[in-house]
Order: sequence, then C-alpha cells, then structure tokens
Amino acid sequence: MIAAGRRRAYGAGDQAKGQALTEDEVLAEFRAADALLEGHFILSSGLRSPRYLQCARVLMSPARGGRLAEALAARLPAELRGQITAVVSPAMGGVIAGQEMARALGVDAMFLERPTGTFELRRGFRLEPGQRVLMMEDVVTTGLSSREAIAAIARAGGETVAAASLVDRSNGTADLGVPFFPLIRLDVPSYPADALPPELAAIPAVKPGSRAAA
Repeated sequence: MIAAGRRRAYGAGDQAKGQALTEDEVLAEFRAADALLEGHFILSSGLRSPRYLQCARVLMSPARGGRLAEALAARLPAELRGQITAVVSPAMGGVIAGQEMARALGVDAMFLERPTGTFELRRGFRLEPGQRVLMMEDVVTTGLSSREAIAAIARAGGETVAAASLVDRSNGTADLGVPFFPLIRLDVPSYPADALPPELAAIPAVKPGSRAAA
C-alpha cells in the first residue's frame, strides 16, 4: 500500500505518459546539447575514457530533461511504477535527473549528500519506515556510488525497489543489488590511469566539468 499522503503517478495497470525513445534519439538529444564529448576524460571512478556523455549539459534544458525522464519512466514495468512513492538521488550529479524523474512519476524527489564522506539525507528530507523508492542517477560507471546511495536509503528506513539512470557506462557489469533500468547503455572502454593505450595517453586528461588537467 502507498503510505498516507504519498503520491504516485501510475497504478499497476496505468501507462506512462512519456513516449519511448530509441537509442539514436537519445544520442541525438545529447548531441543537440553538445553533451557528447570526445577526448581523454577522468571518470568519477578514477578510470580514464576517450568518450563522455556530460549529463549536466543535457539537463540544462528542462524540456529536454523532461523528455528523457519521461522516456525512462515509460520503460519501468507498470507494476514497479505503481510501487514507487519517492525518488532519491545522490548529489551532485543525480539531483536534476532525480527531480525530473520524480516529476515524470508524479512523486516527491529527495537527494543524498556526503558532508562527512558517507551519504545521508539532510535538509529535512526523510523517508517513512519501509517507504518504497527509486534510486536515480545521471550516470552509472562502476555502480559504487549507486550502492552507497542504496545503503543510505536503507539506513534512512526506505526500501529501494529499483534503480535507474540516464546512462549506463558499466558495459553491463554494474550490480546494484536491485533491478536497474538505464535509458541508454554506452559501451565505451575505460582504463586505469597506469594502463592507457598510447593514443589516449597522448591527450591531456580532463575531469568533466573541470578545466583541471591530470
């Protein structure tokens, strides 16, 4: 049952309002936002990659972010959508993605922060005991931050019934411990910093969102 006062967008038999997007259509949205980058990038995991989808840029446009979130919501099984009463995402990258996903599902959005190095709900956010939530990321690479976010949701009393992201960069290897629904899977090689191919090592490394080289 849905906790009193909690909203949801869909019942078990309802249809999502968003339209499905093909992989080419999703990539077209990223290209239109100049969010599909090529070069030498330092990922949040510390790995290096020659290609990067900058979700912050694709989410600059509320209309575009809304389209992507609605398309992702439409991919969730109807029975699962009917269980979700909140969307929780890790800051910073997941905040806007989580907000748009919550809007698409018609539920509340919250985000986790790490003021002392461990994810937690702050700013008055709270979950009811056993409240069923969707954990939403912008990008999943190794799945580590997602698993940490799911653990934080459990500590706060919630139950993560599924995880979702705009982009899965894990090449299908991320195990989050719950059903995982990405909008697009981007199979791009990634390498440890001490095992770069020569063509990548020749390019200065940049951390997306920063001008700092490494």
